Amino acid sequence: MPTVSVIMPVYNGEQYLADAVDSILSQTFSDFELILVDDGSRDNSIDLMRACRERDKRISIYQLENNMGMADARNFGIAKATGEYITTMDCDDISEPRRLQMQVDFLESNPEIGAVGASGQAVNEDLTKVLFDLNLPPQHCLIVLANFVGVSFIYTTIMVRSTIMRTIGGYQPGRRSGEERELYWRMLWDTRTRFANLNEILYFYRQHENSFSANRDARLKAETLDARAAMLRQLWGEAPEATLRRFEFMALGRKLNWLERRAAKRDMFRLIEAIVSEELVEPDDLPVLAGAVKLRLEGTMPRQWQKFLHWRRHRLRRRRSLPIADF
Repeated sequence: MPTVSVIMPVYNGEQYLADAVDSILSQTFSDFELILVDDGSRDNSIDLMRACRERDKRISIYQLENNMGMADARNFGIAKATGEYITTMDCDDISEPRRLQMQVDFLESNPEIGAVGASGQAVNEDLTKVLFDLNLPPQHCLIVLANFVGVSFIYTTIMVRSTIMRTIGGYQPGRRSGEERELYWRMLWDTRTRFANLNEILYFYRQHENSFSANRDARLKAETLDARAAMLRQLWGEAPEATLRRFEFMALGRKLNWLERRAAKRDMFRLIEAIVSEELVEPDDLPVLAGAVKLRLEGTMPRQWQKFLHWRRHRLRRRRSLPIADF
């Protein structure tokens, strides 16, 4: 039985598939299986997959008759996986050679962590230009907070203990976008596991005109709002539309007027109280969460106020060491 099962759904992925597969086969950690799930491709993906399997017997191939979408294709791979840990990989992205080794080492050294992601970079089509860095919160409490007002993971980097994945039953069947946020919230809610992100850049997220992410902006926005609403209903028993709008604005770094910032502050108080009360984060995490919320709210202010607050904060810290005040 391999230590890691890597699941790679493939839909019309012939252009970049070989690079993606090679980035897994070139890992410094070698005890893995690579499960390729052809999700009803209409190009030559299946032929490329068979050629890859001829080169490396750690690869297994499964072919779906129709296009089922990411969630169902991944669930099919999860059902076939035999590894102690399960992770995914998109068929047009690249994993850095140390990715699997570093994630396995982390999980084996931190038994309280159920899933670990990694930082990465968005790159252009031919991998010659970094478009932007994808730096994620490293601590569990900040990851939980970011699920509501930010980005918690590069979801295709996350390595999960297989026992947890099977306990929650994998992805929600039939979802074609927003499946990752929903999965990891359910993992948190149902198993009360803990999350982490590695700071190292271990993943390269290729952006091109035919990529799935490039063509699902409107649907992804709707699914994200739907996922946030479902999470809030579990925490609060309701999901006010105005609160969801303010969370979206904070996630995007958009500006809020004075009244909206006061309302956003109340929202965040209530959110933090709820995730502590539900024991999704520890009470000792409150100072860290307070500091993160202060920065989020500062980001919604006019630019000149941001500059003033940044100057004041650093000037005070030069004079004396002050703890972050409660917000």
